[in-house]
Amino acid sequence: MRIIFAGTPAFAATQFAALCELQHEIVAVYTQPDRPGGRGQALQASPVKQLALEKGLKIEQPLNFKAQDVIKILQSYQADVMIVAAYGLLLPQAVLDTPRYGCINVHASLLPRWRGASPIQHAILAGDNETGITLMQMEAGLDTGPMLCKQTIKIESQDTAQTLHDKLAELGANCLKESLEDCVFRPAPEKQRDELATLAPKINKQDALINWQNDATDICRKIHAYNPWPGAYTYLADQRVKCFTAAPQALNVNAPPGTIVELNDNGIIVAAGTGAVCLYSLQMPGKKPCNASLFTHNSHPLWQTNQCFQQAPTK
Repeated sequence: MRIIFAGTPAFAATQFAALCELQHEIVAVYTQPDRPGGRGQALQASPVKQLALEKGLKIEQPLNFKAQDVIKILQSYQADVMIVAAYGLLLPQAVLDTPRYGCINVHASLLPRWRGASPIQHAILAGDNETGITLMQMEAGLDTGPMLCKQTIKIESQDTAQTLHDKLAELGANCLKESLEDCVFRPAPEKQRDELATLAPKINKQDALINWQNDATDICRKIHAYNPWPGAYTYLADQRVKCFTAAPQALNVNAPPGTIVELNDNGIIVAAGTGAVCLYSLQMPGKKPCNASLFTHNSHPLWQTNQCFQQAPTK
């Protein structure tokens, strides 16, 4: 087959690498334009572009698909199919209709659950026991197309968005290698049940503020869902503290939510609205993430029992 691949971040690069192992011709790679990043804010190529450069493939980076000349370039590749994974651009009908067998999306959820930009984070936030990969025939709606293939994995209690991302990236790659030709040439599409659909909108930094009034389990889910980005956060003595791993504790705590009630070799125990949370890893302003147990033997007054995390700085 003549294949166009479209994707941008690390998740997409894993799918792209798997595609390169198959005996098909990748005629072009579409990825988002280079973006400023790092301390110097220099333009940086996406993980997909970096891999495409290594393999000497043709790269296209349109801002969007509104211009007719962009569509004509796409048509000129005469692709049989376009494989899309976390591309980040809306594909209009003119694009979906261009490849001979249409466009197939590698989506990181068990559709119709978690349609949208952040399915991994929302699966953790909701306390789902499982998630997976869906290969879907793309149509104009948001992740609404017929499903061609599904593979499932369990969500472990200590999974973060990063660990689950890595597992799903490998699962998607295996799904492509095992099922791509069946999806294209021998499709058995399954229509999605729209009444079962849930949405996974884009994650924002302001969503990551910890509310200690919440149940300990919900707080831990938030901490894991926003690890590594944007990092669930709280305030202690007006300093912003990011939290990356935690576990709920079945304790009857007689202290206001957000109060540090114990410091031990495992971490820092904090009262929640129901139960308590053991914080395992933290990051202080200007510092690198570290094990919370480093603070439990610290005589600094900031890290003492009866100190209370805040919802916002007082200054």
